Amino acid sequence: MVEKNPLSPEQIRAFLEASAEIGFEGRNRKEIYNWVRETLIGQRYHIRGKADKGMVKSYVGKMTGLSRAQVTRLIEQYVDTGNITQKIYHRRRFPSVYSRADIELLAGVDEAHETLSGPATQKTLYREYHDYGNEEYGRLARISVAHIYNLRRHGTYRHRRVVYQATKPVAVRIGERRRPDPQGRPGYLRVDTVHQGDQDGKKGVYHINAVDEVTQWEVLGAAEQISEAWLLPVLEAMIEQFPFLMHGFHSDNGSEFINHVVAKLLSKLLAEQTKSRPRHSNDNGLVESKNGAVVRKHMGYGHIAAAHAEAINEFYREHFNPYLNFHRPCGVPEVVTSAKGKQRRVYRWYATPWEILRQLPDLARHLKPGVTVEELNKVAAKTSDTAAARRMQEARRKLFASFGRRRSA
Repeated sequence: MVEKNPLSPEQIRAFLEASAEIGFEGRNRKEIYNWVRETLIGQRYHIRGKADKGMVKSYVGKMTGLSRAQVTRLIEQYVDTGNITQKIYHRRRFPSVYSRADIELLAGVDEAHETLSGPATQKTLYREYHDYGNEEYGRLARISVAHIYNLRRHGTYRHRRVVYQATKPVAVRIGERRRPDPQGRPGYLRVDTVHQGDQDGKKGVYHINAVDEVTQWEVLGAAEQISEAWLLPVLEAMIEQFPFLMHGFHSDNGSEFINHVVAKLLSKLLAEQTKSRPRHSNDNGLVESKNGAVVRKHMGYGHIAAAHAEAINEFYREHFNPYLNFHRPCGVPEVVTSAKGKQRRVYRWYATPWEILRQLPDLARHLKPGVTVEELNKVAAKTSDTAAARRMQEARRKLFASFGRRRSA
């Protein structure tokens, strides 16, 4: 901003009237201050009258783009000192109380104690100086809890000690963590998966085992994988095979069952979803015992390729599940309480799941629509227990033979 010759008051007044709608702005503060000082000197501001001073102030504000308050402050500085200078801002810096050595000492304490909480660390530093007489802890002995956390964010601390914090598990709000309470009603299922081993880095088939808590009615299914896409149709087909309505679904905390897809399916069926509690291994004990006594006993422990899941599902649906529920007796537990209050289970009655279900009062109320007691009796009386077992064994031999043929092919 340069003026060859100072403008007269008339020229300034004419300029202000002509440029009422035009705004100007200086490029940098140093240039603006120099121009203001030169303008005030050229206009002889200190000997001007009040009206002319106001006109000069308006002219300076128009040319520099400064506010009226800023222009007034610069003019007052010129009137008082004869010059306009830029003030340099000095940021206030508080003195450092804790040195680099103190921060490294704190890092060493945290490393030794595996990073205690702030109050616990403060107490440790206090004891190091006052109780054990370690002079190097003199300043740290007076540190506040809040400042301990400040120093832990310091670059010196981080360079001295790098802390890796494991990812915290996410709380999944699907399913209630409690033991189900069927109160003598069928339809409260205990569910678990059984993996049929790995071979050459390939996963085997997954058996899905669902057992009713009251009647021990058991339905098995098989899935190639336990992801949501593979598991959902298998669960739907298994639930369809139960003759009574489902009211509860209890499993462990595995992600194959604790997910939004299964939760949506159960919500559609109006069934509550529960999951096992920590340190309560017996919450899902019924299905765990069935895994060994039924699944492992008949399907073994050897690897079965996942590609055979459909064939296994057909075997379960046509032969194995009817045998388990109509022809295989299982023990019915009876809880006996001693005089000292100790409880134990005794097994005085053995019956098939259908016989247990048939003993329930008001059975027709629990059955699905379209399922009658007469139809279930016909299925049970169609063949004897031993004949059904032999037919199941023959179907199982054919199933396992197909595994070998497919593997050789």
